[in-house]
Amino acid sequence: MQALIFDFDGTILDTESSEFQSWQEVFQSYGAQLSLAYWLPFIGQNAPHFDPLSELERQLGQPLDRPRLLEQVEARKEALNQALKPLPGVLDYLEAAQAMGLKLAVASSSSRAWVEGHLARVGLLEHFTVICTKEDVPRTKPDPALFLRAAEDLGVSPQQAIVLEDSLNGVRAAKAAGAFTVAVPNPLTRHLDLSQADLVLTSLDDLPLWELLPIALWQSRGQRPPVA
Repeated sequence: MQALIFDFDGTILDTESSEFQSWQEVFQSYGAQLSLAYWLPFIGQNAPHFDPLSELERQLGQPLDRPRLLEQVEARKEALNQALKPLPGVLDYLEAAQAMGLKLAVASSSSRAWVEGHLARVGLLEHFTVICTKEDVPRTKPDPALFLRAAEDLGVSPQQAIVLEDSLNGVRAAKAAGAFTVAVPNPLTRHLDLSQADLVLTSLDDLPLWELLPIALWQSRGQRPPVA
């Protein structure tokens, strides 16, 4: 194993919960309801048909002032995101990876400005030598293109990389790319079945990187790690 490839939203920063909360508040202000069942399938991808406003208009049976509501959501989301810190274990993994000489990348279905802006704000941008976003590939997750591109830019094969993901779309993309895939769900994605991943953790704090590496190596060979 020569590299770690991180998803961004929901894996490094829990921006997914911020977005869901922002939209929930708008729905509630109209007496409507935004369900997790509607929201969850879209997490981890950049779907052009994902349109919460259309869902709100459907529930209300009337058109709304879309520009005003989108501006309201963006302002609320930005306020929530500004208070976010890296999720537990993220900084420990980054520092351990650098100490071990592992290469580091981000592969995100979001925009480059979004990812790099938030990474810079929390002081993590300098840790990554490669950042792949929706501008770099024709299709985002669950298509494997982002992870294939990240591995290529790092100079490793996907089989030499460990992917850290929080969403089902991300897990599917990483597995399709051929990478060892670790699912670390956040408060939203813990409601998804992420058993397609090679390993599921409740937090990166649960397993230090130096313990994860031999597990990934042995499982990628189709073997069980030796019992100490």
